[in-house]
Amino acid sequence: MNYRTVFFGLLISILFSCNEKQKEDSSELVKPNIVIIYFDDLGYGDVSAYESGTLSTPNLDRLVNGGVKFTNGYASSATCTPSRYALLTGVYPWRNQNAKILPGTAPLLIDTAQYTLPKMFQDQGYQTGIVGKWHLGLGSGSVDWNKKIIPGPNEAGFDYSYILAATQDRVPTVYIENGNVVNLDPNDPIEVSYEENFPGEPTALTHPELVEMKWHHGHNNSIVNGVPRIGFMKGGEAAKWSDVDMADHFLEKAKEFVDQGSKLDQPFFLYYALQQPHVPRTPHPRFVGTSGMGPRGDAILEADWMVGEFIDHLEEMGILENTLIVLSSDNGPVLNDGYYDDAVEKIGDHTPAGPLRGGKYSLFEAGTRVPFAVYWKAKIEPKTSSALVTQIDLMASLGTLVGAENFGQDSENLLDVFLGKTDRGRGEFVLEATSRTAFRNGNWVMIPPYSGPAVQNQVNIELGNYPEYQLYNLAKDLSQERNLAESNPEKLQEMIKRFEQIRGIESTNVEELELK
Repeated sequence: MNYRTVFFGLLISILFSCNEKQKEDSSELVKPNIVIIYFDDLGYGDVSAYESGTLSTPNLDRLVNGGVKFTNGYASSATCTPSRYALLTGVYPWRNQNAKILPGTAPLLIDTAQYTLPKMFQDQGYQTGIVGKWHLGLGSGSVDWNKKIIPGPNEAGFDYSYILAATQDRVPTVYIENGNVVNLDPNDPIEVSYEENFPGEPTALTHPELVEMKWHHGHNNSIVNGVPRIGFMKGGEAAKWSDVDMADHFLEKAKEFVDQGSKLDQPFFLYYALQQPHVPRTPHPRFVGTSGMGPRGDAILEADWMVGEFIDHLEEMGILENTLIVLSSDNGPVLNDGYYDDAVEKIGDHTPAGPLRGGKYSLFEAGTRVPFAVYWKAKIEPKTSSALVTQIDLMASLGTLVGAENFGQDSENLLDVFLGKTDRGRGEFVLEATSRTAFRNGNWVMIPPYSGPAVQNQVNIELGNYPEYQLYNLAKDLSQERNLAESNPEKLQEMIKRFEQIRGIESTNVEELELK
């Protein structure tokens, strides 16, 4: 035997294997563009890929069915501001006592020193942008809307921002680009208050004849474009947005960001935060009547079309195959959320929450379990996954994908789950709804006792508030119809103990839970 020949043969084999391994590793380190498409109040059953409702959403289905469709995907909270905070920080919102639904004049909720999802991408060489709804506060507590508004999204890690400050039903009703109100006329300054009206300014109460969309509850202050809002605003006429054009407007800004980003020698991260189907639902006239369910259904179909146009744009630019897209919603669905718009009357057989109980504001499943999918053309094989995943985990998971090492304290690295390589997700999760928390562990959910109404009458949604503990086995009772707290005391105590450990409390005292 020629040992020299054998030796050199082995050496060449080893070098070849190492070279192939290096190629494989280098391919894995290629940094894709990242896009998070984030809906507002879209329910688990509102996407037809989940086979629960009667709406047809072909463009959303293209992403959901073309990637990993999660049936156990969660927002962190049953309301918007807390979920957005968790998404961008990787931190449970209940850790921040100010992470609640914010007025349009609230200061920036995210500390400028806090490490965030966009800052993480910036550190990895990404161009970062947000287009759409912000609702995480602006400024330091006293905003002059006629000057550059800082701190804001840019100080939280976004190179580019084009946003509405809070929600479509709150003032100020203007777009803000990189801290500056768009189209502001300095001779017509903006004034905003959430405490009292400005002298002589009409409201829905004083001038109901000016209202084109009738308010049901909580939306009877300043009137803009015939829609009564929350809060009072004066001036800024040239800067006020057109509600019916908002979806088209945000789509164009999203495309512009992608166009600019593709010209740079760096990947981009876009947080595309749609306003639909949050109230007021004002679909463009070309979508009015298309769903047969009134403005809410029409707004969802409008948003579906926008997503389709956006995906087509990525494809036309030749970058879809190098773009990972996450699709989800900030919380569950609600029908009547402040306006009379036929959402209740025209719902028909459609089930926005699908098989789930509750909805927006609720500790039951429909409050936080939402449509959730990860799509990466030619990189992720289509599949349905029952793995437990949350939006909090996107920071650590996407960060691992692009080579980052620092993440939010509650974010778990579930990259292989999001890429469809495994169905082993989170083991546990503390969900939140309007300063109340509940606990999921495996297939079990425990809801502590809470005071307050069982049903929020204005929106007709069960809140999950009951004077006794609730325990559900979701594997056998997805609709949470059978409370097992009394029949399975051992499991209940196990859940309570672990929940208290995570929350850092000694007992599930109702008042203490609501304050922490």
